[in-house]
Amino acid sequence: MIEVQHLTKRYGPFTAVDDVSFRVQKGEILGFLGPNGAGKTTTMRVLTGYMPATDGTATVAGFDVFANPVEAKRRIGYLPETPPLYPDMTVREYLTFVAKLKLPKTVSKSERTERIDSAMRKTHVDDMANRHCSRLSKGYKQRVGLAQALLHDPEVLILDEPTAGLDPKQIIETRDLIRGLAGNHTIVLSTHILPEVSQTCNRVVIINKGRVVAVDTPDNLTRQLKGSATLYVQVDASGADAAAALATVPGVRGVSPFDRDDQDGHLGFEITAETDRDVRRDVARVIVDKGWGLLELRPLRMSLEDIFLQLTTDESAKAEETPDAPEASAAVDATNGEVPNA
Repeated sequence: MIEVQHLTKRYGPFTAVDDVSFRVQKGEILGFLGPNGAGKTTTMRVLTGYMPATDGTATVAGFDVFANPVEAKRRIGYLPETPPLYPDMTVREYLTFVAKLKLPKTVSKSERTERIDSAMRKTHVDDMANRHCSRLSKGYKQRVGLAQALLHDPEVLILDEPTAGLDPKQIIETRDLIRGLAGNHTIVLSTHILPEVSQTCNRVVIINKGRVVAVDTPDNLTRQLKGSATLYVQVDASGADAAAALATVPGVRGVSPFDRDDQDGHLGFEITAETDRDVRRDVARVIVDKGWGLLELRPLRMSLEDIFLQLTTDESAKAEETPDAPEASAAVDATNGEVPNA
């Protein structure tokens, strides 16, 4: 549904997006994750035809966003980081105005009204229909922006920081809405909020300093980066050398203390095993044979936060080794995470 190949955007000597490539399958929710200033918003703007790329190609629903921009835009619903609201219009007036721009002339007035009402219900702004946009809270402005993106029932939704400024209840509602839209819509969700991706997206693209550093599911990234299976085990083995016994299990590469409760004699260990080898049964058998109590046995997983920090830290360290990195970093800092105007 979306294919990006070697996308590059330069502003003079500064490269905001550097040779970015990824694909999004039909009905998928793709998380576009990166720190502020990583190039997320620039990529979104290029995809939506808001600005041209310096190099590379991008297609949406089979249409090249540069060669056939009108056809591509008809299939895109876009929520920019700052929703494009008209402060002197009420919510209904604004959505009516947008509907007249986006919907074909063949759409009747009654059908247009129905679509507006549906979009307001989906985004939970129907109670604000007659309030002026200037009097909306930031959270409601964000949701009205999402409503305008849904009006023409696009095949693709591109959402740049869709939950920015929302309160916890609104964030949950918006995440539920986005998940409910998957299947009927292909969604690219740009964010720097890690729970946003882990709770909403099927796959994740991690971008740092304009470059893609990973594309995969969070589970696959965990396996690749961890390089081994890790378990947490807690045993009731007061005074025993449990670590030595656990280290004898075939497939176990290492055993290290995790926590200890001296009062009750409970010992906790982190067990590192060979990749793709399940040692849980053998670990449990050793504990039972020793006559110890097995209190807990569970896998330890890298969180998305761990993955994100490892990837972005590694890439930042590599970038610092190159002569151009300080200039790029300074350019990002000077614009507070925003790229300069073309």
